[in-house]
Amino acid sequence: MNRHSRGFGLIELMIALVLSLIVILGVVQIFIAAKNTYVSQNAAAVMQEDARFALSKMVQEIRMVGMFGCLATVIDASTDNSFAASQTTPIRWDNANRRLTLVTADIGSGGGVPTWTVVSDCRTSATAYSNARAPATGQLAFPIRRLVYSFNNNQLLLGSGTGNPPTLSVLVDNVRAFDVTFGVAGSATDIAASSYTGNPADPALIRSVRLSLTLFDPRNTVREQTFNVVAALRNRLL
Repeated sequence: MNRHSRGFGLIELMIALVLSLIVILGVVQIFIAAKNTYVSQNAAAVMQEDARFALSKMVQEIRMVGMFGCLATVIDASTDNSFAASQTTPIRWDNANRRLTLVTADIGSGGGVPTWTVVSDCRTSATAYSNARAPATGQLAFPIRRLVYSFNNNQLLLGSGTGNPPTLSVLVDNVRAFDVTFGVAGSATDIAASSYTGNPADPALIRSVRLSLTLFDPRNTVREQTFNVVAALRNRLL
């Protein structure tokens, strides 16, 4: 062999392969870390969006609880007099069945068929009818809905109507816990809550509602997150 010839020996080739392998493994690790970060951030964002959607909807409806039109006295002309009982207790939490019931004024015109409609001239008369009802000349119609939120099998469900419970459909999946407590006033004349309880003795003293929703990622890429919000019953603060 010519001693002046140049080339790579086996040792040099092995060193080059090892260095190349180290570089490739480093790039792969960076890629995997970036992918895992993206997946975890996306999972956290999905949970936050689900919680924001559910809680903002419930807060909006809780704020309208007890709003039955422009007059305090409403004549019940609904089927089986179902409106009267719901008017007396427009918000209720069934702790055993994890079920929250709200009787609330429908917000906007896209809420579907109302459970009841209160028709009033806002001067002398107000009457509640089942389902939708068109007002006569000089009257206003206030659509009222009975909504039921239920927590079951890691799902937050929602239904409307007079059934006990009504037909429920899935609102949010991957729910670990759903809890409700009530801010209760010390007396009927107080407008602010003095304490919180899960089972108020007198529903008329409820001034606010605290909602707690815990969501989890089914792939376990991020930890469970608990979201809390407090909503005031506007019609009890006047």
